[in-house]
Amino acid sequence: MEVAVIGLGKMGAQIAEKLSNNNFKVYCYDVNKNVSINIDSNIVITKSIKDLISKFNGKKVIWLMLPSGSVTNNTIEELNNLLGNDDIIIDGGNSFYKDSKENFIKCQKNNIHFIDCGTSGGIWGLKNGFCLTIGGEKRIYEEIKELFVALSDKNSKGGLYVGGSGSGHYVKMIHNGIEYGMMQSIAEGLDILKNKPDFKFKLEDITENWRTGSVIQSWLLDLIASELKIDPKLNNYNSKVSDSGEGRWTIKESIDLSVPIPSIYSSISQRFNSRQNSSFAGKILSAMRNAFGGHK
Repeated sequence: MEVAVIGLGKMGAQIAEKLSNNNFKVYCYDVNKNVSINIDSNIVITKSIKDLISKFNGKKVIWLMLPSGSVTNNTIEELNNLLGNDDIIIDGGNSFYKDSKENFIKCQKNNIHFIDCGTSGGIWGLKNGFCLTIGGEKRIYEEIKELFVALSDKNSKGGLYVGGSGSGHYVKMIHNGIEYGMMQSIAEGLDILKNKPDFKFKLEDITENWRTGSVIQSWLLDLIASELKIDPKLNNYNSKVSDSGEGRWTIKESIDLSVPIPSIYSSISQRFNSRQNSSFAGKILSAMRNAFGGHK
């Protein structure tokens, strides 16, 4: 299968490399010409989206890994003017699910298929495989399932088809909301331990202990345990924590559905608060975000 990847950031570059490693013919494009230096030599780097489209010999499958919002939507609009009948666009970024539903309809009018794919795994996806939740036409998912098999965790064997248009990004949105809450709980607990002078706790030892056999063992705990071994005081991090936007969408959805989510809501409020006040909990969050996503 020939596949194109548009957007060669931290995850997009890894998706391109992972597909190339699995014997896909991969064409790539990114507005930043400097990103190509880390791309596998078998991958073809193109000068423009139009140039990228011209490389295909057969059916065109385009994977987008771009910032959500106007960048993604404008690129899909451009592709709609370049692709032909039965070509496929896959949006693997963190797009808002309502945008994905609208893009599905726009593509459908041009006989182009649109798949929305929630993509989790951060910068570890190349090594461990990505966690994928896929929405759109099921027959199109089945048609290109080998692509999802190549990218996904070996246990999922093709990610998870979750339903109609928008559902893949909807599930990823809720996943990220949960992620915020879990990270905040870990950060707050470790902040308490740090601020208890009586026992002189070594957080690097405690988190390492919790990694094996405890009820709260998790990949997030693995990552922060590793960071604390390197830098117990996390001096290389500041306490200001950004958010990708998906947590905010989760809150808005909870309001629309009248579903209470106090833990997730609180975790996002704390991220806003972190940009004004310095705290060790904020450094913990920053360290975890860097460990799984490469976020500065």
